[in-house]
Amino acid sequence: MSTQYVVRPEISELTSYHVQPAAGLTKLDAMENPFAFPESLRAGLSEALAKASLNRYPPAGADALKQATRNAMQVPGELDILLGNGSDEIIQLIAMAAAKPGATLLSVEPAFVMFKMIATFCGLRYVGVPLRADFTLDVEATVATVRESKPAVTFLAYPNNPTGNLFDRDAIDAVIAATAEYGGLVVIDEAYFAFSTESFLNRITGYPNAVLMRTVSKLGLAGIRLGMLFGRSQWLNEFDKLRLPYNINALTQAAAMFAMQHYDAMLAQTRLLQDERTRLAAALSALPGVTVFPSAANFILVRFADPLNATQTFDALLSRRILVKNTSNAHPLMSNTLRLTVGTPDENDALIAALQELIRP
Repeated sequence: MSTQYVVRPEISELTSYHVQPAAGLTKLDAMENPFAFPESLRAGLSEALAKASLNRYPPAGADALKQATRNAMQVPGELDILLGNGSDEIIQLIAMAAAKPGATLLSVEPAFVMFKMIATFCGLRYVGVPLRADFTLDVEATVATVRESKPAVTFLAYPNNPTGNLFDRDAIDAVIAATAEYGGLVVIDEAYFAFSTESFLNRITGYPNAVLMRTVSKLGLAGIRLGMLFGRSQWLNEFDKLRLPYNINALTQAAAMFAMQHYDAMLAQTRLLQDERTRLAAALSALPGVTVFPSAANFILVRFADPLNATQTFDALLSRRILVKNTSNAHPLMSNTLRLTVGTPDENDALIAALQELIRP
């Protein structure tokens, strides 16, 4: 029995999203917050979860959680909020809404892999515009491609994943303006907002054709799967029509509500990680033959000069029970690179010591 009659050929050609097994390893591959939920808040969280009504469907619109999110993140009153089962669901809702015959989804490359994958899932034509060699946004090429291909949706991450850098604000403004010429939408993905001093949140109100996406995953809540979209109601009302009923389960709503009420404690962990990012970047920069790219996220991208091959270094770290992300084959611009998640001070010490041992003058 063949699946060809049922499954679209472009889906058959895909490979499933791969998650590297990490049991027993120092896990520095997935940009997670390495700290457990604050000890002082665990009793309160347990009480909040115990009160969740598991015998009932959760509040369908999660209105209380939306208000708690608005208060914690200081979302402007002009913007509505749509919640998703992680950012991935929000990306998919937007792509599904935009999937007219022949429609295009555009992003830069390298970027978050799910932009391209979800475009394929939803039957959209995907167009990727390469970044410059230093991973800055090529505004001339991007604007020209936007005007030529007229994408229904353009995704730009701020900071960008997997490179970690912030694109120039004026360059993003130019892309938004170019899409406005024909009525396209720009989605600013701020998954790593908590580790950056820059944000488009207060600027997004000035763009009628742009929305902003965030997640709590990098705040230390990756396990509850909660993403959010901020934007004008004319956009979010359309996307909400595609949201499956009760997409934010009762336990996620309870945990996220409690976390939003203690938002400062979550941000305190991210500030410690920013300090660790600075320390880790300095140690990596001291290694011979290693290029460290600037990062406004909770990870650092490094490139190894020959003969310090990234894959050999990845394997050597793995043999020492340290798991990082080998990004060498993600895109031609990413050759010979590893993406290193910022861990706890002890985890970062172990990573630095291992690399110092592997990479000698």
